[in-house]
Amino acid sequence: MVMGLGSSVAFAYVVSGTQSVEQTQQNPQDEFTKVEVKDLPQAVMNVLAKDYEGAVIKEAFISEKETGKIYKVVLTITKENQSTEEVTVLLNEKGETVE
Repeated sequence: MVMGLGSSVAFAYVVSGTQSVEQTQQNPQDEFTKVEVKDLPQAVMNVLAKDYEGAVIKEAFISEKETGKIYKVVLTITKENQSTEEVTVLLNEKGETVE
């Protein structure tokens, strides 16, 4: 069962003849839709180029909120030792960081 603000899952199992119930609270996931990198606003691209110089955009997503559009961008960053790391950045249409 999924509720508007979250959901919970209950598991019942028998241990040594007694019944236990465990509940796990799950936070709702924001729904993001994949978009092409070329569809990212210029303000977002400018911030990424400045703050993550040399990073490659692996994927980009958008979510429509009451306060405006939120962009989730997955970047691949190459470190000095040539290993790579993925970083996810959330930005609004103005290129401001969203938490």
